[in-house]
Amino acid sequence: MSSGSTSAAPEFDPARLEAFLRSALPVRAAGAMVLERISGGQSNPTFFLSFPEAGTRLVMRKKPPGPLLPSAHAVDREYRILKALAGSQVPVPPVLLFHAQDDIVGTPFYLMERLDGRVFHDAALPSVAPAERQQMYFAMAETLAALHRFDWQAAGLGDYGKPGNYYARQLARWGRQWRETQTREIPEIDRLIDWLSAHLDESAETTIVHGDFRMGNLMFHPVEPRIVAVLDWELSTLGHPLSDAAFSCLPWHSGPAMYQGIMGLDQEALGIPTQAEYLSRYCAAAGRTDGPGRFHLAFSLFRFAVILDGIAARARAGNAAAENAVAVGEMAESFARQAAVIIDQS
Repeated sequence: MSSGSTSAAPEFDPARLEAFLRSALPVRAAGAMVLERISGGQSNPTFFLSFPEAGTRLVMRKKPPGPLLPSAHAVDREYRILKALAGSQVPVPPVLLFHAQDDIVGTPFYLMERLDGRVFHDAALPSVAPAERQQMYFAMAETLAALHRFDWQAAGLGDYGKPGNYYARQLARWGRQWRETQTREIPEIDRLIDWLSAHLDESAETTIVHGDFRMGNLMFHPVEPRIVAVLDWELSTLGHPLSDAAFSCLPWHSGPAMYQGIMGLDQEALGIPTQAEYLSRYCAAAGRTDGPGRFHLAFSLFRFAVILDGIAARARAGNAAAENAVAVGEMAESFARQAAVIIDQS
């Protein structure tokens, strides 16, 4: 795994959590609990919990401490979608419990089983053989297609979001967040809001969307190029499938210094498929004839720019989840400029 543990002290009392788990867990919790904070995330703080004597290995996801936007960091939604997807063609970690109160760790949290695998936050997939890189990108495309084929109505997720009008609502949401939390002047974002408003995709197609579907949120088998879990479902909802497909293409539109993308690298030598090849694989697996276009790609870059600036805002307020939140927030301008390049294409 590319993300690791850190020795930073938790913002809650581990003894209180340990006592709660001994009575609440449906798994063995014998012996002393070992707690590790996981570095690398920019959103909900994540911890490894284990009871080595019992062989129990868990992951806890909680909300960050401090003031938050009303709909942000919805760990209850993460728990619900993971539970709904269990046993489907979309691999997810088994969830064990959700605790809605603040009395144990200061915020709501949920627990899931800890799986063994590899997580690559660098889209160039370092230390992986070229042939395996291609297979991993195609596994990514096919897993996304499986999510978009998932029968959310049969799974009881009809109230998980609002069907239709997705992009209009998303543009309003992220435009509002930009106005409320922006940390710097980025003229391209204001220009993008105007362009996207004039070129909205107003189709009513609706699926479950992950909202943050990228290489860094996938866990691959320890030695095989197949996905064993899709992680970080905080932004999932009912929405337009091409929003996920476009967002998953961001590595081709960002360089290594921009959230570890692949633009400018020798992708053929690395064994990484072109964006067109990746999307062709996705469309074939999803049963689609069309992939994302200029609007979808520009929107994804715009949205990510606003998200990154939001990380900078949380860092300024002192409640960001990652130590490098300030540096990540500064990437917002780069993604906004790349989105402007796309809308300027004829």
